[in-house]
Amino acid sequence: MEVVSSGLPEFEYIHAESIEQASTFLLDESKDSRLFMGGTDLFVQMRAGARSPSLLVDVKHLPGMNDIQLKPDGSLHVGAAVNLNALARHEDVAEHYALLAEAAQSVGSYQLRSRATMGGNLCNASPAADTAPAALVLGARLIAQSGKDERSIPVEAFFLGPGETALQRGEILTRIEFPSPPKRSVGRYLKLGRNAAGDLAIVGVAVLGFPDDEAPSGYRFRLALSSVAPTPLLVPEVENILSGETMNDERIQAAARTAQQAAKPIDDVRATADYRSAMVEVYARRALKAVWAALRRDN
Repeated sequence: MEVVSSGLPEFEYIHAESIEQASTFLLDESKDSRLFMGGTDLFVQMRAGARSPSLLVDVKHLPGMNDIQLKPDGSLHVGAAVNLNALARHEDVAEHYALLAEAAQSVGSYQLRSRATMGGNLCNASPAADTAPAALVLGARLIAQSGKDERSIPVEAFFLGPGETALQRGEILTRIEFPSPPKRSVGRYLKLGRNAAGDLAIVGVAVLGFPDDEAPSGYRFRLALSSVAPTPLLVPEVENILSGETMNDERIQAAARTAQQAAKPIDDVRATADYRSAMVEVYARRALKAVWAALRRDN
């Protein structure tokens, strides 16, 4: 264990030898301990005085934390410490989970993505997290470990509020598991920021669409939003609208309005609630149309 300052509030740092050891440090109530992987959000908060942990527990080097594995059943396992550049560039992710790659690529600058991790982007529980809507429409599960105990958390149950997750004290997110996407599925992530790159989302929309012979429309769509509610938000009503009748522009418009109605935006320094609400409808419509066009072209 060493003491570190470097322009930050002074803290102790430990290079954990195992998840079990890291959990023990996090459970020690005599210290304000925080998990450390990329540090892109934590260090900003520390410099601003919003957090002053006495101990940072580094787990990013532990086995499995930096792995990206496409399993024989087509599912994808992503270690929590995988950085977003590595995720976006990975051949299996780009080929089979293009929506996830697109969302990861949209986060910040290249330099930030080289440090920011998939686990950190989710565990920070920002309403504007770019990978969260992709995880929601892809049906991800988050694997948390405390000591030797492990549990699986559906991503839709993970976000409890701004900065708040379902992780319990001492639990560490070790990997994110994505089921194999539906056959011939198409995904898009569209993001509105104040500039072309590097900004937090004012509105983020992820859409996954796929053919389904059992749906009257012949298709099913999943849609999730970021930066327009206290947590990233899955909008299941969109699937009901678009699977139940013949697909056309009117049905897409109705689905986009439904997404707009599900949003609960606020005013902040980046945009007003009214502007965000209007842009949810615009970006949901664009994303749905883009996915539908690709489905018709490819299928």
